[in-house]
Amino acid sequence: MIRVYPAESRFSSDHGWLQSNFSFSFGDYYDPDNTEFGPLCVFNDDTVAGHRGFGAHPHREMEIVSIVLRGQLQHEDSTGHKAVTGYGAVQRMSAGTGIIHSEVNPADEEVELLQIWIKPEERQLAPSYETSEYNPTDMLNKLLPVVSHQSGPGIAHIHQQTTLYLSELESGHTIKFQQEHGRRIYVFVIEGILTLNGSTVLNRRDAARITDLHELELHTEHGSKLLLIDLP
Repeated sequence: MIRVYPAESRFSSDHGWLQSNFSFSFGDYYDPDNTEFGPLCVFNDDTVAGHRGFGAHPHREMEIVSIVLRGQLQHEDSTGHKAVTGYGAVQRMSAGTGIIHSEVNPADEEVELLQIWIKPEERQLAPSYETSEYNPTDMLNKLLPVVSHQSGPGIAHIHQQTTLYLSELESGHTIKFQQEHGRRIYVFVIEGILTLNGSTVLNRRDAARITDLHELELHTEHGSKLLLIDLP
């Protein structure tokens, strides 16, 4: 089953320096029928003004992935890690038994990012952090893994049986995705228009939550950039 969530159905929050769109219950927005999709429990589409950000705050028992779409994002945490990430890089933090961190835009221009929270498959892990880099040209007309339980060069490690793929499809291209039976697929259109299995159309910032369907065909007539998450 493919269930579409249009961009305008998300909860929007405007704090002046921060514009956010929540795909799941988060912060002041709570919907008991929209709290998670498998282990995926937060998917925020954020734009942060220059030299503003999220001050030091704690987390526990969560895998937190930040994908920068444009601009820069600076991470600093209580384990001593500090890094600045731009387009072509991913931040992954495992909060584990407890960590304090901040995320700030260090530049004058806005930073646009996707922040994704996934429940780990194990509790009481030691807190950890990493920044991984990928080549954006490697995601042209194919699914490029950027975060996975099976980590490797350019792929951040996550403590869950989950893989995050980025792709940029040129006009007229089609790619196929297959997974084991009983798993879930989450598709988010970053830019452009995408058609799933020949009939389900997703526009910019639309999402689809897919169950009981282990083969997926992704096609675009005019070009599209997307994120696909393979979930247990």
